[in-house]
Amino acid sequence: MSGYRLSQGGVIDRARTVNFKFDGKSYAGFAGDTLASALLASGVKLFGRSFKYHRPRGVFASGSEEPNALVELRTGAYREPNTRATMAEIFEGLEAASQNRGVSLKYDPLAVNNWLSPFLVAGFYYKTFMWPSGFWEKIYEPMIRRAAGLGRNAGMPDPDCYEKTTEFCDVLVIGGGADGAAAAIAAAEAGQRVILCDENAPLYALQLPESVRLFSRTTVLGVYDGGTYAALERLTDHLPSSSAPRQRLVRIIAKRSVLATGALERPIAFGHNDLPGVMLSRAVGDYVTRYGVAPGRNVLLYLNNDDAASLIPTLHGAGVKLAGVVDARPRSSDALYDAARAAGAPVYAGAAIIRAVGAMGVKGARIRLAAGGELSLPCDIIAVSGGFNPNLALTSHFDGKPVWDERIAAFVPGILPPGMEVVGKAAGQGINANILPVFHSGYVPGKSFLDLQNDVTVKDMKLAEREGFASVEHMKRYTTLGMATDQGKTANVNAIGVLAEALGRGVGETGTTRFRPPYVPVAIGALAGAHTGRYFRPMRLTPTHGWAKELGAVFVETGPWLRAQYFPQPGEDWLSAAQREVNTVRLAVGICDVTTLGKIDIQGPDAAVFLERVYTNSWKTLAIGKVRYGLMLREDGMVMDDGTTARLGETHFVMTTTTANAGRVMQHLEFCAQILWPELDVAMISVTDQWGQIAVAGPKSTATLAKLVDAPFDLSDEAFPYMACGALTVYGGVPARLFRISFSGERAYELAVPARFAHALAEKLMEAGAEYGIAPYGTEALGIMRIEKGHAAGPELNGQTTAHDLGLHKLLSKKKDFIGRAMAARPALMDTQRQTMVGLKPVNERDVIRAGSHLLPVGAQAKAENDLGHVTSAARSPTLGSIALALLAGGPARMGETVRVYDPIRGGDFEAVVTSPVHYDPEGKRLHA
Repeated sequence: MSGYRLSQGGVIDRARTVNFKFDGKSYAGFAGDTLASALLASGVKLFGRSFKYHRPRGVFASGSEEPNALVELRTGAYREPNTRATMAEIFEGLEAASQNRGVSLKYDPLAVNNWLSPFLVAGFYYKTFMWPSGFWEKIYEPMIRRAAGLGRNAGMPDPDCYEKTTEFCDVLVIGGGADGAAAAIAAAEAGQRVILCDENAPLYALQLPESVRLFSRTTVLGVYDGGTYAALERLTDHLPSSSAPRQRLVRIIAKRSVLATGALERPIAFGHNDLPGVMLSRAVGDYVTRYGVAPGRNVLLYLNNDDAASLIPTLHGAGVKLAGVVDARPRSSDALYDAARAAGAPVYAGAAIIRAVGAMGVKGARIRLAAGGELSLPCDIIAVSGGFNPNLALTSHFDGKPVWDERIAAFVPGILPPGMEVVGKAAGQGINANILPVFHSGYVPGKSFLDLQNDVTVKDMKLAEREGFASVEHMKRYTTLGMATDQGKTANVNAIGVLAEALGRGVGETGTTRFRPPYVPVAIGALAGAHTGRYFRPMRLTPTHGWAKELGAVFVETGPWLRAQYFPQPGEDWLSAAQREVNTVRLAVGICDVTTLGKIDIQGPDAAVFLERVYTNSWKTLAIGKVRYGLMLREDGMVMDDGTTARLGETHFVMTTTTANAGRVMQHLEFCAQILWPELDVAMISVTDQWGQIAVAGPKSTATLAKLVDAPFDLSDEAFPYMACGALTVYGGVPARLFRISFSGERAYELAVPARFAHALAEKLMEAGAEYGIAPYGTEALGIMRIEKGHAAGPELNGQTTAHDLGLHKLLSKKKDFIGRAMAARPALMDTQRQTMVGLKPVNERDVIRAGSHLLPVGAQAKAENDLGHVTSAARSPTLGSIALALLAGGPARMGETVRVYDPIRGGDFEAVVTSPVHYDPEGKRLHA
């Protein structure tokens, strides 16, 4: 043995030395080592400090259940806190650091908290910071925030990249041990597609059929509806910095699953059981057999079951001295006596460890003997086993409650998620032989810890019970037990046992806390995947995006879309470009891509009836080949959306929605069809992406379109009047739909073609309109023209306005029922003093109205009680100057009044006249010009 590294054994690659640093000091391990195993091999016992008391802590476990050995990995922007040293594989050049400590791990001034522990018991925060009340904001809260947390955030954007993906299989096997491998092989031999997930590194090769896909270093985090499972695959965490994705969140859709996650060992609480050197017995065995590391040279074993006795021959075979076996059972089994005798170790039956001895690590143990009296034994490791808990967290994510099995003194799975089967130790099979349930060694001097990560002691649990927190859920929150990164994997059952004792109940009667996903902590980056920065959500491009880009368009995000905002010419800023585009539409002809408007194809014998119910106005009377404006309310009577719907056939309609509400309206319609009126024979589908749609607006719009429309289609006013629609072909046979509607207030059309033809359509429209001075226009010009015409849009359709507020009350039919009709008639929503939509024009033409400005009575102080409303939309029209739309209390009665426009943030304070919201062509003559 060199240091604590055994001369043989383990499944590490001893031919590959790996150099790394911990707290600035250089160490060496082997390929396949975790940070925990490599440091233990170098004799390092102290890994960190505890959360509340800053007590010294070392490695306790060997897997993802580790509560103590939390470290920071890497440096700079790559630094990641709270990583379990037991799961972090070392690589060449790795830099790791301890956390939650002062000057150093050995010298931590905050360890004074340990001396103050009598004042820091369960409920300390609730009881202490109540008085004086003024101290909370100035003293208590800042102090708590400075002390809170374990690791340090890097404070910089995460430079790593992440992925998300979806996989499908017939059978998902969770856990790559013997039971999991057997289940995967059996399913594969039955001809099923199998995914096997195991959270550990592949230290040895599993012999699996080709139809089994192995995801190593992959932890299944949660179980969700429809056979959906979330898993985290650690792709490059074990490698030096790489441009490849660091982690991948895998969404697995499985017809059924097999849970083979084994069992997690639980400890027995005793005095100072948190000292470095107190470890789970199976963890000690893992370090010997997997990594060829003896965590100590003189091991004392404390157990209450026969399963843990397997550690004895493991240590003896590795040449590690066994100081003795402390058995909590009155009589040890023959198998344990035989193993101990072969190892030359004494057995103390019916005994208990009172406390661990040592300061920065275990030096020995005090033992209470069955016959009375005490014994002190020297040792440097106390391997403890209070039995094994089936690792059943994933079985409870559908709220299936575990069931206490007295026979094995453990919780076993109850009602399982649909399609899940549990096998092996996870089902409670083959564990806890001859167990005597023991959760703590009795009242002893010194702290006996249950939750090592949150510093929750046996004394805290008993105090919580005395203070009335008898429910396990209340106890959890009062003591903070099980609320840390390990989620109480090694603590919760013992805590329930202690609470049950205090209540005089059985463990099963006391119950358990809820298991919730994720099973292990997940980096936010993995949850986001590639959806960060500009990729936070998928960016949708219009079918004319490339064409607009070639013309120098400046783009803007509108909902999920990237749209052309304006098309600047040399020397133009955004405003001059937008105003030029408006003038082009008003005087000649302009084109704008309006593909982003939601388009929903609605068909069926009951389509018209369906529209009658979701829209406020009538639709049965709409003729084929006609378009009608429609208003849609929510169930509470507020406006949801507006748009036009065209009737292309007796049972065929195409609805348009606003860009922002397209998805919401589609969901609403599906809900109505499937839940509210399933008896209606109607079907619908979103066709927004299938049709590219371009608005052609202006006095020369008809002349421009005439050059593209194939004969014999007639564009005359008599054949195709305002609000007409129809199917046709353009430029030699391309199928199209034409709608004579206008959002600009000018004679206008919207021409739809299959999306793949939209780019070519834009080019051909520019060619056809060249002689008239055609120009493209973007969303800025579109916004100016809609404000000129008083069309309500997103700022006015804000979820708090009614049809009356928007001046659309004439669309509320009195002859039929529709969604929102009753609620829209509530007296408060009909109040004449509600804020309703009006227009605004500044008294002084040099003043510019800005959206968001508040409206006050002239001469009134700028106080909330004097607020009359606010400006919702504003524009600088090339024809009318500064104009705006606003929501103003008692708006219709205030026409011609002067109000104060108050904008303190941007320095605006002037007067404006209340006008009709329709600033331009109120008679609508230009629509037919």
